[in-house]
Amino acid sequence: MRRREFFTLVGGAAAAWPLSARGQQPAKAPVIGFLGATTASAGNLWAAAFAQRLRELGWIEGRTVAIEYRWADGRNERVTEIATEFVRLKVDVIVTYANTAATATKQAATAIPIVFAAAGDPVGTGLVTSLARPGGNVTGLSLQQTELASKRLEILRDLLPNLHRLAILANAGSPNAVLEMSEADMAARLLGLAAVRSEVRKAEDFAPLFDALKGHAEALYVCTDPLLTTNLTASQKKALRLPGATGTA
Repeated sequence: MRRREFFTLVGGAAAAWPLSARGQQPAKAPVIGFLGATTASAGNLWAAAFAQRLRELGWIEGRTVAIEYRWADGRNERVTEIATEFVRLKVDVIVTYANTAATATKQAATAIPIVFAAAGDPVGTGLVTSLARPGGNVTGLSLQQTELASKRLEILRDLLPNLHRLAILANAGSPNAVLEMSEADMAARLLGLAAVRSEVRKAEDFAPLFDALKGHAEALYVCTDPLLTTNLTASQKKALRLPGATGTA
């Protein structure tokens, strides 16, 4: 998925808003709730590119459209809090990304249009009915994350021909990450690799997990998820301390 495609999708949704809300001096500008699944520092480039693409489509932040930015810091419970706040603020549309954030937002904001980006497997996780006809109040773009797991491992095996033991890291609280872990596990075994499933649910789980992996893994496959993205730098540092280990996402 390309970011520009996503921003064009959101801009198209904005273009469908009633003309009465799009006058040169509207009584109340449409409000977009931007729910960042990670931290502000990790997602500020996304937010800036989003605002820039809206400007290119004629929607000027602070003039013809208002944007409420919120950041979940990789915590699922924070996503629900933000989505509930957006419902209270009566935003016109919610923009988010990642399966966990989109799913939690869908559950909390049932009557507000939701546009997501970077969802790994929106159909497999029940986020949408189908890619062609998503149904409900949710739409967006798929990264086809689970389908790419086997190809990533093939590339990893080409880079490390002597690889035998692989750790697969996933957020156990993310349906998409769990699906990706299963796909990666199956692909690893087909390649003759001994796979170790490693699961986390919160930031505090990383340190003991990497202590347990010492001497048991030569490479690390990281399933895509905001919790892991938020803690990725620290995770990589810990992983690369493992004897002979190579980190990969």
